[in-house]
Amino acid sequence: MTGSGSMQCLGFLLLAAVLLQTVAVAVTFIYFNNVLATMKETFSRSSISCLMHSNLRNVKGSDPSAEANGDPCWTVTKQLHFLIEKTMSNRYKKEISSAVKDEVSRVLPSLVIEEQEFPTRPEIAAHVTGTSMTGTPGVRQGLFPRKVPGEKIWSWEMEKGLAFLRNVEMSAGELVVPRAGLYYIYSQTYFRLSGVLEDGGDEGGVAEGVARGKQVLQYVYKKVGSYPVPILLMKNARTTCWAPGAEYGLYSIYQAGVFRLTAGDHIFVAVSDLTALSMDEKSSFFGTFLVT
Repeated sequence: MTGSGSMQCLGFLLLAAVLLQTVAVAVTFIYFNNVLATMKETFSRSSISCLMHSNLRNVKGSDPSAEANGDPCWTVTKQLHFLIEKTMSNRYKKEISSAVKDEVSRVLPSLVIEEQEFPTRPEIAAHVTGTSMTGTPGVRQGLFPRKVPGEKIWSWEMEKGLAFLRNVEMSAGELVVPRAGLYYIYSQTYFRLSGVLEDGGDEGGVAEGVARGKQVLQYVYKKVGSYPVPILLMKNARTTCWAPGAEYGLYSIYQAGVFRLTAGDHIFVAVSDLTALSMDEKSSFFGTFLVT
């Protein structure tokens, strides 16, 4: 009986301990829950009070010490100010864009392109201009196949002035195509040829001298990894002639076209006489951009 009674007492003690622990946890939970609710209510009331007694126009000019001291009114007002500013800015941007688009569509309807018709693509374009560094004859002979007509232009300006590269790389005077597609390729070269053609001293001699004028040519090539020799894309030529007694002649050649290129293709320009080339940025240039 004594052993059985002691076991019952021990059981009651364990049960009482569990009940007391449960009650303590419940009371603690209720207490902290009430404290959190009180803090939320206090913060809410203080925030509303801050907004009712604050001037949003003076937020940026407020005393810096308020931020350092953690002033709740200053923090709430600043956050609300930034939210209003961001919302208004996004709204005005949309309205301004819409107004500009409407004006453009009214003046030039053909320039308005709907977004759903042409999905946005990454900008791929390049425009390189003339530079005085055109390479040395030895380098050209070592890298450019002799059986390919023309002398390659090895050096272009890529950054200064009007030149730029956007998602296009340049290597040894060649533009490297980053992705497959249809590309618009254009090139202009400007020649300054000096010297006076010999004439016979009469009208017949002058005509003969003019007839013996020099030809200048421009070539646009592409290089692909599967073919060892550059492939000619475009070719243009001009026959020069001088007036009697002229010391030099100026000539320019421009050509452009749309071609399908693959990722990794190289495109470059060559001319018939590299020494006669005038490499001014507004006279000699070369570029491409992705059409589709």
